[in-house]
Amino acid sequence: MNSNLTLRAFNIVQSMIIFKKEQDIRQYLNEQTQNGRVIGFVPTMGALHAGHRSLVENAKKNGSLVVGSVFINPTQFNDKADFEKYPVAREADMQVLLEADCDVAFMPDVAEIYPNGLVDTATYNFGYLDTILEGAHRPGHFKGVGQIVARLLDIVNPNYLYLGQKDYQQCMVIRKMLQLTNRENEIQVVICPTIREDDGLAMSSRNLRLTDPQRALAGTIYQCLISIQGKLPTDNFKLVQKECLDLLKDKGFDPEYVSLANADDLTLLEEFDTTQPMVALIAAKIGDVRLIDNLILNPDF
Repeated sequence: MNSNLTLRAFNIVQSMIIFKKEQDIRQYLNEQTQNGRVIGFVPTMGALHAGHRSLVENAKKNGSLVVGSVFINPTQFNDKADFEKYPVAREADMQVLLEADCDVAFMPDVAEIYPNGLVDTATYNFGYLDTILEGAHRPGHFKGVGQIVARLLDIVNPNYLYLGQKDYQQCMVIRKMLQLTNRENEIQVVICPTIREDDGLAMSSRNLRLTDPQRALAGTIYQCLISIQGKLPTDNFKLVQKECLDLLKDKGFDPEYVSLANADDLTLLEEFDTTQPMVALIAAKIGDVRLIDNLILNPDF
């Protein structure tokens, strides 16, 4: 390791190096790539769980030097209260990364990521993707996603970017951002399957905020997705859509959408169409916790 990287620049926890400063992690990763290492990057907002661990493990299987970032990005919260309630668990996060055999952790503060403030940062026009589903219900959210992912990619400069399918629309937004920045041929996006609890609930940092009664009901969202898939292709989507909305309401959810879309470009569909790949997507609140999930309906398309 270059002697210019002094002990003040990083900490070594077992076999994982933890950086807090952009300049230091840039220098270290530049040295690694010059030595022929391939970099796999897993960006996170912390409160890590088995889903995040699976992303790191997938990157390790590819033979990459794996970088995991932990940064709660303030610009992607359209609800200030949601940002303030977001769980912070740095020591537990480090433990998850260690257990997954992550090589490098990047844990910057806000001033390090946004040295010129939160306003003076590049933004991207995601077009249609920013007007539907999450874009419609969380105005400004994807603007913040684009800002932070572009910034982190500039710092880490990875060969592979590992994302979870649970945030399906976000994955497509990030792919669009790579196109807009002419990096789609430099960085390969790897979308990994959603990791679920025993009752089907998609693992999410927000699950930590569920009360015990809410947690007992949260698997209903996945039940709805399975129900939609089970009606393919013999039934009417609008019928099963109404059944799912009614079920969620009966269970105490406030559903925002139960939707069907083309799995490649998220064009919304009114009915099942087996001539194209399809994804079902759901967003619903239970109490003040907002949960999202999705399911590819015809994965063998």
